[in-house]
Parts: sequence; structure tokens; C-alpha cells
Amino acid sequence: MRWFEIRDPIYGFIEFNEWERDIINHPVFQRLRRIRQLGLTSMIYPGAMHTRFEHSLGVMHLATKMFDNIIKKDKNKRLLEDELGYGEGGFERDKQLLRLAALLHDVGHAPFSHASEELFPSNPKNNKYFKHEDYTVAIIKGPLREAIEKHPINGNYRIRADEVSDLIMGNPKILGKRVFWKVIISSQLDADRGDYLLRDSLHCGVKYGIYDVERLLVTLALGKDPESGI
Repeated sequence: MRWFEIRDPIYGFIEFNEWERDIINHPVFQRLRRIRQLGLTSMIYPGAMHTRFEHSLGVMHLATKMFDNIIKKDKNKRLLEDELGYGEGGFERDKQLLRLAALLHDVGHAPFSHASEELFPSNPKNNKYFKHEDYTVAIIKGPLREAIEKHPINGNYRIRADEVSDLIMGNPKILGKRVFWKVIISSQLDADRGDYLLRDSLHCGVKYGIYDVERLLVTLALGKDPESGI
């Protein structure tokens, strides 16, 4: 498997494989280059010109770091092996699944990011406005399905587009107990928030979003929810 790298102002170099490169090069992902991460914030903070494109790459990178730091601790690894029957193949597959979900978690964002969501049409099933997550799922299951499922590298993993979207949305019916990996993408302490705090602070020139990312990574640990048992 060939690996590529790009320079990022937060992490230094971000690496991605041939499969991820082809997804990144897909037109529906490339459109994120033209969507500002902070919408109209650049009208007040002129430096806030960064995009959902670079943020998405950053989330994939940070999510991978979180996964690796969890797995490399023997206590965490044994817990997953004992409770969920993980083997090395399972770890590698879930790592790749997590990377794809992290990379694509914002692919459904509209122009001006959250600022334009009130203009979305309403869902006839519940009369509520569609959210960018709904479009993310539709894009992954639609235009990106072939890029995800038909790539030669996927022959080693057999990851389906539905699994990627289900991890983003946290669907336990499909993922079972493995749904806990969603917390790396969306929770109170996730790669999404971890990236945008550092990235937004840098581009806006403010200090309130700065934290010690390396300290966060080395202290990550797994535990069981006493209510759900997961």
C-alpha cells in the first residue's frame, strides 16, 4: 500500500493511503475546499479562511492518533479482545473504517457551513429541517459508494459505505458494541472538536481554543458505561 502526505499547520504532516487519496480526489470531497470552516466569521476575523477540506483531513489524522493511543495500551487492548473478540485483523479493519468515517464526517456541509442550515428543506417524515449529517449520509451512500466499496484496497477490508455512514451516525443496529468508536468522531471529547479548537484558534488568532493535544492522546483510556454495559 502506498502512502502520501501533505503539510498541515497543526500536525505537521498528515498521511493517507491510495484508497483515501482517491476519495479525497472525488469531486464531492473536493467541493469542501470551497466551504469555509467558520462560514461568515472571516468578515470579523479575516484570518478565518480555512475550509472544511483541511479540517476533514485533520479529523482523520487526530482520530487515527486517538485510536492508536488507545490500542497500544495493553489494558485497553485486552479489554477489546476479551469483551468483543478482537484480533489483529479486527483492529486494522476498524482503524480503516474509523479513518474513512472521520475523513467524511463533514462531506455533507453546504456553503457557509452551519450558517446556511436554516435554508435546508424540511424532512417530510418529521417536518424538521434536514441537517448536514443527513446530506453526509446521502453522499456516502450515493456518489461515494463506488469509491468506497470498489477500490482494490477494500478487498482486504470489505468495508461497506453503509458502515461508514452508520459509524458517523452511531447506529448500534449495524455496528453492535463496536459503535463505541463513534465517540472518537462525535462526543464531548472527540477528534472533530479536538481539531477545530486548534485550527480555529490558529486562523482566528485567538488563544481560548488551545490545549495540549499530546497530553490528551497519552491519557486516553477505555471504560464501560455502567448503564449500557458498553
